[in-house]
Amino acid sequence: MIKQRQRPTRQATASKPAEIAIASPVNAEAIRHLEEAIAGGQHWYIALLEAIGRWDTAEEIYNGRRYRYLIAGEAFDWLLLAERLCQAVDDRLPDNEKNALLFHGKPPLDLPERRFKELIGSIKYRQYLNYFYGVTVEEALIMAVQAEVRKEKRASGNYKAPDTTTEAYRRIYGATKAILLRRFRRDKGYPQLKTTTLTELKEFSYWLFQYRFKHSDKARVASDTRKALNWLKCNGFSRQSEEPDSKLESNNVPTAALARG
Repeated sequence: MIKQRQRPTRQATASKPAEIAIASPVNAEAIRHLEEAIAGGQHWYIALLEAIGRWDTAEEIYNGRRYRYLIAGEAFDWLLLAERLCQAVDDRLPDNEKNALLFHGKPPLDLPERRFKELIGSIKYRQYLNYFYGVTVEEALIMAVQAEVRKEKRASGNYKAPDTTTEAYRRIYGATKAILLRRFRRDKGYPQLKTTTLTELKEFSYWLFQYRFKHSDKARVASDTRKALNWLKCNGFSRQSEEPDSKLESNNVPTAALARG
């Protein structure tokens, strides 16, 4: 289970994060297991998932970079942790397989869902689903609607580059991205900066996911979820495991992700 460490005030967290302790015997053991398992002949991907299952830190500072593995305390960015762990054994991994996993989400082994869940643990697996639906699918929904906007503009004879982002946000959430970002930062107690970070954008996507569920009916949620999943499939995104139930209804989405909506 990933443990959240005590964080500084919200304002301090958003503007200048405090250093986070990284000395964790559990994490050191996870890295040692990864190294020894690969040296012993185990497939590196299986060893990696086992190491992920042993990891217990939600965020850390490593080599001057901040890694936040748990978004909003409940959405597990497993590929970010995979990237971090791969650094410990980088010279032992096939570059093509490693890059396919880290950059395209394509694992080198096609594992059954239950096996993936066993290796990383049931708690992390639920947190992984929260991230998949709350960040990956939410971002895909925006891109899918942007594509619809571009198609409509071309069909109407308008070949000028349209502002697809503004229109997509209005269609999905009923407000522009700028307005929603200000609301998100106000809710979180973050400063209203002119720039943002990748970590904040992931947290913003998760907040949008919860906002959409709160302000949309179930039929619309289910329709939007199908649209986003279809976009991911058509654009070559590979999930680690397929949904056990192929029916894409709104109540298939992990309820833990909606608890704070």
